[in-house]
Amino acid sequence: MDETLTYNGRLSSETYAALEQLQTAGVKVIPVTAAPAGWCDQMARMWPIDGVVGENGGLFFRRASQGHGVERYFWHEEQRRLSMERELSDIGQHIKQVLPFATFADDQPFRQTSLAFSQPHDPAERDAMLAALKAASLNITVNNLWILGWIGEYDKLSMSRRILLEHYDLDISIDSDAVLYTGDSTNDAPMFTFFRHSVGVSTVSRFLNQIPQPPNWITVGPGGRGFVEAARVVMAARKLET
Repeated sequence: MDETLTYNGRLSSETYAALEQLQTAGVKVIPVTAAPAGWCDQMARMWPIDGVVGENGGLFFRRASQGHGVERYFWHEEQRRLSMERELSDIGQHIKQVLPFATFADDQPFRQTSLAFSQPHDPAERDAMLAALKAASLNITVNNLWILGWIGEYDKLSMSRRILLEHYDLDISIDSDAVLYTGDSTNDAPMFTFFRHSVGVSTVSRFLNQIPQPPNWITVGPGGRGFVEAARVVMAARKLET
């Protein structure tokens, strides 16, 4: 979502309209993001999308079929998730003690499965934070906003694989070409590697030297403008099919 659907932190009316047009055309739209549970709850309730994978794969939320509620699914079973949430809190406080410059992301209070720190400007501080998270045995990733850590052997791809099979009857091991994935950063690397139909918005160019398999297409526009380019191609292709 961040800087793929948004640009400079804002969601444009053009991008929101593209989401709605895709859904109207019968395309399932599922943001896959490192954003926190609190943001995902709002997106699942109010956006023209079919669900959202959040916190880099820790959760999946979608609007309930009846009423205004939200159905919530997590990678971990509930008891493990709650104990893990406490464990992450302890790790976060420890890192702040040993690295006084470390600052929680301002959305950390809205997270349920991950630990997020703001990106420091000093590369040495960034490396020290990554080392501290690794020393705490966390899985880690970095995007354009956060340094993210979590407990569990999952990422965007593994959670997407589970959700698409269990909730949308799509086995991407058999039919990966049914999916087009759009991203902008290093934590999208597993998706770019797996999906043949992979699109990077133009801002991904800053991270190409850190991505093992670059996206197969790169848009002209950055952020949400690039997403709109990809959405228009999808909708044009569907018109040709009919």
